[in-house]
Amino acid sequence: MSDSAEMSVWKEELDAIVGARAHGQSAEILPRLRKLDAQHPNVAEINYQLAWTCDVHGKSAEALPYYEKAIALGLPPNELSGALVGLGSTLRQAGQLDRSAEVLRSGRAQFPDNREFDAFLTLTLHAQGKHAEALQLALEVLCDTTDDPGLTAYQRAIRHAAAKLR
Repeated sequence: MSDSAEMSVWKEELDAIVGARAHGQSAEILPRLRKLDAQHPNVAEINYQLAWTCDVHGKSAEALPYYEKAIALGLPPNELSGALVGLGSTLRQAGQLDRSAEVLRSGRAQFPDNREFDAFLTLTLHAQGKHAEALQLALEVLCDTTDDPGLTAYQRAIRHAAAKLR
């Protein structure tokens, strides 16, 4: 079977599984993904969906190796961004705070317009006891992303106060 035909087989099945998940059929998703992974063990997209699904079902410890493998195998940018956020968040939940911060900072560097990295990094910084740095980052994100007229009116003062937190 050609690489294109091989990809078509797993891609169609993965799309069907993701579609079933979107329609609320989550109980059967994990076994289907595991079966697909057994048939196609080195597909980044399958590993990413396994990681995401394990996370959603509260199986963070199981999600970690799937995130790591998906990232190592290479994902398209949109999925890579999601996998890095997921890995960083899952590492935080597992208490691996230094590694969580490292992954999230790497994601910020690779995807500077994706502010979700800042939000999850804020949570990790807080968990590390770096409360001032966490609050500073949260306030910067708020100022950078809000359209609220009250906040935009005080943006300069908020940024000034945030800068003094360190």
